[in-house]
Amino acid sequence: MILVFGGTTEGRKTIEALEEAGNTFYYSTKTGEQEVVLHHGVRVDGAMDAAAMTTFCQEHGIKLLVDAAHPFAKVLHQTVAEVAKARNIPAIRFERIFPPRDPDILWLDDYTEIPTDIHTLLATTGVQSIARLKALEAAGVKVYYRILQRESSIALAKRQGATDGQLCYYEDPKDIPVKAEAILLKESGITGGFMEKVEAARRQGMKVIALKRPETPSIFRCVNGEHGLRRMVEQLLPEFYPLHSGLTTGTCATAAAVAATRRLLTGEMPDEVPVVLPNGESITVAVQYGKDDAFVVKEAGDDPDVTDGIEVRAKVEKADQFEICGGDGVGRFTLPGFDYPVGEPAINKAPRQMMRENIKENVRITISVPRGAEIARRTFNPRLGIEEGISIIGVSGIVKPFSEEAFIESIRKCVSVAIASGTKRIVIHSGMKSANYLQQHYPDLPQQAFVEYGNAIGATLNIISEFSIFNFQPLARRSQSSIFNVTLGIMLGKAIKLTEGHLDTHSKKQTMNKAFIVEILQEAGCDEKTIAKVKDITLARELWGIIPTEQLEDFAHTVIAHCEKHCRPLLPHGKLTVLLIDDEGHIY
Repeated sequence: MILVFGGTTEGRKTIEALEEAGNTFYYSTKTGEQEVVLHHGVRVDGAMDAAAMTTFCQEHGIKLLVDAAHPFAKVLHQTVAEVAKARNIPAIRFERIFPPRDPDILWLDDYTEIPTDIHTLLATTGVQSIARLKALEAAGVKVYYRILQRESSIALAKRQGATDGQLCYYEDPKDIPVKAEAILLKESGITGGFMEKVEAARRQGMKVIALKRPETPSIFRCVNGEHGLRRMVEQLLPEFYPLHSGLTTGTCATAAAVAATRRLLTGEMPDEVPVVLPNGESITVAVQYGKDDAFVVKEAGDDPDVTDGIEVRAKVEKADQFEICGGDGVGRFTLPGFDYPVGEPAINKAPRQMMRENIKENVRITISVPRGAEIARRTFNPRLGIEEGISIIGVSGIVKPFSEEAFIESIRKCVSVAIASGTKRIVIHSGMKSANYLQQHYPDLPQQAFVEYGNAIGATLNIISEFSIFNFQPLARRSQSSIFNVTLGIMLGKAIKLTEGHLDTHSKKQTMNKAFIVEILQEAGCDEKTIAKVKDITLARELWGIIPTEQLEDFAHTVIAHCEKHCRPLLPHGKLTVLLIDDEGHIY
C-alpha cells in the first residue's frame, strides 16, 4: 500500500500515475481543500505528526511513502523522512522542476536575511509567513501580503496581524496589482509559476528577492515527473503495477549519446546518466561502454516489443556543429510522409530534439543498433518505407506496457505515409491474412495504401478523418471524384463485434455475444434450424459453416450494413467501403 502526501500540482500528477495501476492507495492533504478525483485512491485529510503517521502506516500496511507536497513544507518533509527511516519504508520525493538560479535575483536562506533598507515589499510567500515578516514592519518596511482569497486564509492572516489594506489577491502570476519596491518569492519551481512572477515583477521595475527551497532529506529517492515516479514505484514496490513500463529507442539513444559525450569531453564513464524527457522531467538511465562508444540495453518493460533487449549505441566525435547520423542497423526513410526527407536516417523528431536538449556541445552523434536490420523485418518499417534497420522513435520517451498509445502512433504514421504516397484509397485491415486478400482485390494500389488497424477500428478511422481534413481540399470545394476513399476490410470474428457497435475489438475488451448473433441471423432471414446451431459455436467464424449457402449473401450484407452504420459517422469527409472477408478469401 502507498501513502501519498499531496495538495499540489505534483500531488495531482501522482494521482494520475498511481490510478493507472488500478490498485488502492491513500492520498493525504493537510486541509482537505484541494479538489481531486480519486477512483482507486482513498482520501485522508488533516495534518499528521510523526506519531500519527507511524500509526497510520502500521494500521494500513504502508510499504511506500510518496512526498508530493509543496517544496517549502519543510516540517512534513522531515516527518516523512523520520517515519521512513524508523519503519524502514522506502520514500519518494516528487520534486518540482527548478530553473537554474538567476544571479540577478537576491537569493536568501532565511527570512531574517531580508534587507530592511527597502521601503515597500510585496510578499508572495503564503499566509503562514506573515508572522515571520512582522519584524520588517517593525523596521519601517511597508509589507503587502498576497494570499489566496478564501475565508480560512484571510482569517489566519488577520490573526497574525495583517490588515485589510495589506492583503491582496490575484490568481494570475503575470498580474501584479500592487506597486512595491521589491517582491519576495519562494523558489517554487516551474509549476509554481516562479519565472512568470519574476518576469512580471521586473516589468514593473521591482527588485526580486527569493528564498531558496529547503534541502531534501537524503533518505528520499527523488523524481521530478510522472514518468520517473512510475518507474521508481515499479522499482521500490514492484507488485503495485501489474505491468511495468519501459524506455523508447529515442530515450536509449539519447542516454547513450549523453554518456558517450561525457566520456569524450571529461573521460568520465558513469554507470547511469540523467536524461531530460520531452515533458521536461529527468530520469536516470543505465549505460555501458564499448571501445569507442556507449550503449544502452533497451528495456521494454512488459510491452510486447521486438526491440526489447537490443543495444542502442552512440559514437560521439567533436564537430563544428551539432549533427545526428545513422549508423548500422538504423533505417533510412525511402518514402515521403515523415518528419525528415527521403534519404535521412530514420531518427524521428522527438528523439532528435531530446539529444539536442540533453547535449549542448557541437558534436557528431552516430546512432547504431546491432542486428537492427534483422529486427526491423518484424516491425512496421518495411511497409512504411523504412529500409536497412529500425527507426529511433518515442514521443514521450517512456513506453507504457502493452501501450495502446504506441500502436495508435504507428497507425498514425502509416496513414501519413499512405497519404504521402499519393494513393486515392486507404485500405485498412486487421493483419497479414486479411491484407493478402485485400491486396489481391486492389492489385493497383501501392503497398503503403494498406494500413493495419489490429483491433483499433474506431481510432484508425478517426486518424484518417483528421488527415483527410488537413491534407485534402475542403469538402465544399471537392468534386465527387476527389472524395477520399477508405476501405475497411474485416473478417467475421471482428465484424460480429463491430456489428454490435464495438469499435475496439480486442478480446480483452469484447467477447462474442451469441444473443446478438441470433438477432443478426434473424434479421438476415435465417431459419430456426440454423439459428439453433449458434449455441454450439465457440468462434464467430464457425458461422460460415452453419449458414446455408443460399443465405450467405443476405447474412454478409446484414453484417456489412451494421458495420457501416457504426463506422460511417467517424469518416464525415470520406467515402467508406466495408468488405467482409471469409476464411477462404472470398470478399463480400
